[in-house]
Amino acid sequence: MLTETAKTIHANCVSVDGKGLLILGASGAGKSSLTFELIALGAMLVSDDRTRLYMDGAELHAQAPASIRGMIEARGIGILSAPSIPNELVSAVVDLDRVEKHRLPSPRSVSVLGQPIPCLYKVQNPSFSSMLLHYLRYGMQSGV
Repeated sequence: MLTETAKTIHANCVSVDGKGLLILGASGAGKSSLTFELIALGAMLVSDDRTRLYMDGAELHAQAPASIRGMIEARGIGILSAPSIPNELVSAVVDLDRVEKHRLPSPRSVSVLGQPIPCLYKVQNPSFSSMLLHYLRYGMQSGV
């Protein structure tokens, strides 16, 4: 059986301190808005709108297709240039199509190219982008 080792998906990706956050959601779900918020807080753009995922050994990586590298859509303004990095190890996924219902959710993961990746759902809170940035920098408290 062949295992898929690369594919391009409709998603965004940012990098925070060497950790990539893959942002999933339907068109209009707020992927680019969340990406802008995270960039404003210090994240680096990896990709906007389309993200190429590939395996490097046992690690999942993300990169922008060459044709859109360094660009991000600002809905109602246009396509903007953005400082970006060429690729990043994917450390977590946030699914904007699903809203978190629990105050303290149990850890969950999603399989991407056969790799389990921690998965978070959208949180209806104005500090969501700040919370994601903190999560990427410092991780979860274990043993609580």
